[in-house]
Amino acid sequence: LFAKVGVDKKLVDFGPTCGNILVGVGPAALEMGLVPTTGDKTKVRIRATNTNALVESVIETPEGVVNYEGSIAIDGVPGTSSPVALNFLNIVGSKTGKMFPTGNKVDIIQGIPVTCIDVAMPMMIARAKDFGISGYESAQELDENKELFSRMEAIRIEAGQMMGMGDVRAQVTPKIGLVSKARNNGHFSSRYFMPWNAHPSMAITGSQCLAACYLAPGTVSDDLRKNTEGSPLEMVIEHPLGEMKIMVTYDYKDGELDFHSAGVVRTARLIAEGNVFIPRTISVN
Repeated sequence: LFAKVGVDKKLVDFGPTCGNILVGVGPAALEMGLVPTTGDKTKVRIRATNTNALVESVIETPEGVVNYEGSIAIDGVPGTSSPVALNFLNIVGSKTGKMFPTGNKVDIIQGIPVTCIDVAMPMMIARAKDFGISGYESAQELDENKELFSRMEAIRIEAGQMMGMGDVRAQVTPKIGLVSKARNNGHFSSRYFMPWNAHPSMAITGSQCLAACYLAPGTVSDDLRKNTEGSPLEMVIEHPLGEMKIMVTYDYKDGELDFHSAGVVRTARLIAEGNVFIPRTISVN
């Protein structure tokens, strides 16, 4: 169970899960003895109860010990470490029960075409140019654009209602993604919002939803789509600090996207361990 604790808001949101936090769950389960190691690599199956997704995590465990040393580098993450491979299953309709919860692939909200989509993370996705930006700005530049956030939030609140999520003013979902054409060798470029500030790079769950939007015909990503090589497909999403690679499996049934799974390789390391003591008066109540 993941909880997003607000830093600048009095908010604890149990709605979404978090892919980057999930990276550490497998190694933590092994360190705490909750799961035994099974050779040089150990697969840990994780049920993300926020969304009921199943996540398969593969961790290096030579001689039965979690290995954190390695050469895997990730854009936006300092240093290198050993790989933690995550494969996400059962992620379509993570909170709403449908890939396209409004029943449409494109909705016009306050004059802006948006795709409301729910794969791993409920999101409202739009073209960056429709919000008057290039889509290649840094996170700092975006965070300084208060007019952009004001406009996005008004549309996000309306999108949340249309997605059947109720009043989302105090909820972090649906998240926001603005897409544009790739500048380098990626499939497309994106800026991801959490939703009240810009992500410095790219979220794991958000990348899966953005990938599904790209692959599904008839969405706001239609004009970005290149010829795909078929499933499985390694997609490359460009973000402010580089790029993120995501391996997706899918097919099409009667012309509609059938999204099966999404895999990423990330890194984790042991930072600290200890005890937190809670007063009896608090724990009892």
